[in-house]
Amino acid sequence: MNALRTVLLVLAACSGCAGMGAGEWTTLIDGEKGLENWYVVGDANWRGTDGAIQADRKTDKASSFLLSKHVYRDFQVRVEFWASDDANSGIYMRCPDIDNITDRTCYEANIFDQRPDPTYGTGSIVHISPIKDMPKAGGKWNTYDITVRGNRISVTLNGQKTAEAEDGKLAAGVIGLQYAAGTIKFRKVQIRTLPPA
Repeated sequence: MNALRTVLLVLAACSGCAGMGAGEWTTLIDGEKGLENWYVVGDANWRGTDGAIQADRKTDKASSFLLSKHVYRDFQVRVEFWASDDANSGIYMRCPDIDNITDRTCYEANIFDQRPDPTYGTGSIVHISPIKDMPKAGGKWNTYDITVRGNRISVTLNGQKTAEAEDGKLAAGVIGLQYAAGTIKFRKVQIRTLPPA
């Protein structure tokens, strides 16, 4: 983990340049390929299978994550995912501290159809932008299109905007794909940097 911290600190000094030109899409997951683009944190059984990277089991109570090897500041990310009805997952963004990844230390676009309090269930930005009529993601392929630019965050699920917020507490950090329960599959993850707002 110390090596990971060192890499992330060096990349953070790059102010989110992430090694690509503005507007250029980079594929981080494509079918069963892509684990080499992520650091695995936690003990979920992340693996390539059935045309996707998936997890469906862990032994630790804590969540497990795939963390991007680059730090991002302003970006657009597209994520194709399949979630079981009982899945608890999410897309974490601008996580500045890889030793403390939670829905309060990062921005999270949630994937959690059975969240006890559906206010911040699937389609929301947890603790920041609630959702009124929560869409269900379970049992089908879905696409998140998320834009984080300056202090604005916009979340679109399957072509419908589900959350929007202004929040300036997190400036840059890694992207995280969460596994907490059920089955989650990521078929494609693409990201591009955006010019500063």
